[in-house]
Amino acid sequence: MTRVNTLVVTGYGTNCERETAHAARLAGADNVDICFFSDLVAGKNRLDDYNFLIFPGGFLDGDDLGAAQAAALRWKYSSTKEGKRLIDQLEDFYNSGKIILGICNGFQLLVKLGLLPGAGSKPFERQVSLTHNDSARFEDRWVHLRSNPDSACVFTRGIDYIYLPVRHGEGKLVTISDEVMTVLEHDNLIALQYIDPGTKQPTQEYPLNPNGSPLAIAGLTDPTGRVLGLMPHPEAFNHTTNHPTWTRGSRSIHGTELIAAGVKHLRES
Repeated sequence: MTRVNTLVVTGYGTNCERETAHAARLAGADNVDICFFSDLVAGKNRLDDYNFLIFPGGFLDGDDLGAAQAAALRWKYSSTKEGKRLIDQLEDFYNSGKIILGICNGFQLLVKLGLLPGAGSKPFERQVSLTHNDSARFEDRWVHLRSNPDSACVFTRGIDYIYLPVRHGEGKLVTISDEVMTVLEHDNLIALQYIDPGTKQPTQEYPLNPNGSPLAIAGLTDPTGRVLGLMPHPEAFNHTTNHPTWTRGSRSIHGTELIAAGVKHLRES
């Protein structure tokens, strides 16, 4: 059985690394390490030693150049002390069949790097971005989500609906062209959508859709299904008492189930 070794990358404003690592342990990962980006540059941690990579939420570089923009450039142009570019290490990680999860700021990083959506089998080509919410406010609330049963995403297998918190200022998806948006829908690269809990249908209504993202997009996967980026925070719902109405008996599957699905995929692959 495959051992699941998970790396959570932090630094430069990331602030959700500890709860993300905790959620990964609850999800069944055998080993979970937290490392700073600078540790990757210094060679203290190597992507080769892991098969599950998580980019957690936070405020990379204060979002001063746009959410995760500076971090994406750092990944593209930094090299290890042996002289190998980090972006090449990340590409090797991706091509070797391993899995990647980007949460909130981590999702923003994945789209800036071009790892998502990878439409047309073009990983690392930037096709979409995430911009300011239509409300022009930082949104901190819980949202209802529906997964796409036709998606190849390994993280959403066995999950129909889930209730998770969001906390972001830049969560609205934008694309470089209408053609890309069509491909996202046609190729089932939309993994998660904001829904109306009454109708169970995707919605553009605020605040059910907290950012105004078209097609109610809350999360994207790539054509392989091994990469997921989502704006809601699955790691923030890791126990029943995290649910806002748990004292009234409300129940929902925990966000750790998304992470557990990724762990299960690795064990079975």
